Amino acid sequence: MLRSLRRMVYVPILAGAFCRSQTLYSTTSASSWTKVVSEAEKIVGYPTSFMSLRCLLSDELSNIALHVRKLVGTKHPLISTARGFIYDSRNNLQLRGLVVLLMSKAAGPSKTADPPLEGDLVSGIYPSQRNLAEITELIHTAFLVHRGIVNIIELTSSHGSLKDMQFGNKMAVLSGDFLLANASTGLAQLQNTKVVELVSSAIGDLVQGVYYENARTDEEKVTDDILMTNWVERIFLSHGALLAKSCQGAMQLAKHDTQVQEMAFQYGKHMSLAHKLNSDLQPFVAETSCDTVPFSLNSAPVILHQEASGRDIWINQLKQLHRIIKTGKGVSSSLDLCRYHGNRALEALRCFPASEARSTLENIVYAVTKF
Repeated sequence: MLRSLRRMVYVPILAGAFCRSQTLYSTTSASSWTKVVSEAEKIVGYPTSFMSLRCLLSDELSNIALHVRKLVGTKHPLISTARGFIYDSRNNLQLRGLVVLLMSKAAGPSKTADPPLEGDLVSGIYPSQRNLAEITELIHTAFLVHRGIVNIIELTSSHGSLKDMQFGNKMAVLSGDFLLANASTGLAQLQNTKVVELVSSAIGDLVQGVYYENARTDEEKVTDDILMTNWVERIFLSHGALLAKSCQGAMQLAKHDTQVQEMAFQYGKHMSLAHKLNSDLQPFVAETSCDTVPFSLNSAPVILHQEASGRDIWINQLKQLHRIIKTGKGVSSSLDLCRYHGNRALEALRCFPASEARSTLENIVYAVTKF
């Protein structure tokens, strides 16, 4: 039932400093996200959706899946999370591990390492780098499952029986912990203290990011004066740190120097921010978007609109929020910011030699910055 997830500094945008004529798109890279992912999987050697198949077919997880089946028919979010593992129309679940593999292939083996790294390359990628990609996906999966825990106090009768919700919470905790434990074991087996330190710190960043997301009440989320610098910091913690540090770790495993490691980190960081901005913008720029489409009050267009409008006006506009944001400066500023991070990600790739893998990493950026 469960399947592996395949898956900062804010620079103020001055008027005209990042105009839309400075486009990221090209006629050869305007393909759909699904096509980009499919091509990327061919380059790295196998579909990343099977990265953690060994773990996910283990007896322990099979037993968990049997218990999760008991939740079918309830409204516990763990069911929709598990369903997302099986089918994701935009292939967003494959992003992290796939990027780590592409980055590994784009960089190739280090030519300056002394002594040279020994090991058999498969499709231009070291086995340790593939293992790191699996670990990255397991960590991301574990946190997605943990996010399915519901607050029992806030439940109403429409959510289902209290017993079902409590059982679902137990399954979410156990399933997430199991995946995280497997990731930790795999991380130790890499036998690289620098990479262990990097990925461990990314787990800490994820915890901190989730804490920030859940620390405020719904009323505070609506009325708090949130600056875009705060948004960037929080999104990096909850969405960007794992990918950025995993890309850096993949370079460390291949014994690349600190400059290459930093560029890999910068690509992962800015690509993650661009990807999140793309997601935040969808309710406002998609062809099917309408005034009734749900959106987050913590999304980038909302926060940038709040900054542009001023605090008092923002409070008075809440009832007409979607229509106002859709036609205001928040959406255009978010588009600019998405493209800014896309360009920063592309700049980070310049230190890597031209190759199929590098071109695909570029195409991923094009895909998340195309509207």
